[in-house]
Order: sequence, then structure tokens, then C-alpha cells
Amino acid sequence: MKDTLGANIKALRKKNKMTLKTLASRTGFSISFLSQLERGKSSATLESLKKISLALGVNPGYFFDEADEEERIVRSGAQEREQMEKHNIYYKSLAKSMDNPAFSPLLVVLKPDQNEGNLIKHSGQEFLYVLEGQLTVQIGEDIYVLNPSESIMFDSSKEHYWYNYTDEDVKFLCVGYDEI
Repeated sequence: MKDTLGANIKALRKKNKMTLKTLASRTGFSISFLSQLERGKSSATLESLKKISLALGVNPGYFFDEADEEERIVRSGAQEREQMEKHNIYYKSLAKSMDNPAFSPLLVVLKPDQNEGNLIKHSGQEFLYVLEGQLTVQIGEDIYVLNPSESIMFDSSKEHYWYNYTDEDVKFLCVGYDEI
């Protein structure tokens, strides 16, 4: 990957004419953390990446997209492993050929024991469909364990988070609709 996650966050922040202070106030993260993330001195978590993407008005897959924007078919490749090793997180947008899609389909991979993070909430809805592994989803006080070919849909304005409590990767589709 020629650009780092932090460099992509910084580029979008600057494109939106947003200061680190503004991004910090919109996400609840410190200016110091965001600066370190942009410089590649700190790593993003699922929680931080989701909050940053919401504040910048994109889905988390935006920061990792490298494919030809004209390509309508999203193809698999070596990018998944490389991104997992480099950023410990994998998001891939599956809506490459559509400008301003009504919903955001993402392929997400959680590494083994990726189970730390605080509940988040945002406007809209989420649909999760597990492809591989076992995904634990917390919505409010309720815990759901999903296996391959199982799904859940929920109001994302309720506090929620995804976890991997196993020793294998979990791969799932997340289709989100963020109300504006």
C-alpha cells in the first residue's frame, strides 16, 4: 500500500478544510492521538476508525481504497493480508462504482482476540452477515454470537460494537445506512 491509513485520514481532513481540533471535537479523541494516527505513530481501532469516518462523512473502507474507481466489480487480492498486517484492521468498500450510495456495503475482517473497544452509536441502521468465523455483537446490554451464514440487523443509534473472542479471523459483511 503506497499510502498509510494516517496519510489518507489527513488528506481527507485537509480536503474537507478541517483542523485537528475540529476533528477531535467531532470524535471525542485528543488532538495528540489524531496527530499521532495521521503520522503513523499510533494505530486505529475499530472504534476510532468508525468515529473518524463518521466525522469525515465517509465509510471506513474509504481510507483503504486503492482500486480503479472506474472498475464496477470489486475483486479480491493480496490487499487483505497486507492491510491486516500493517493496520491490524481490514475494511473494504464494496460500493466502488457508485457515487453517493444510499447504503454502504463493507467487507470487514477482525483479527483473533480483537475484543477491546467502547460501544459506539450513530444514526442509521446496520446489517451484519458472517462469512467466516464467529462474530460477537453487543447492542446495548444484549450480546449476540453469530456463526457463518447468520445475520443481524439493528438500529445503529443504539450503542453497539463488534468483537472477535476467538483465535481465528472473523470475516463479515456490514451493510450500513447512515441517516444524515
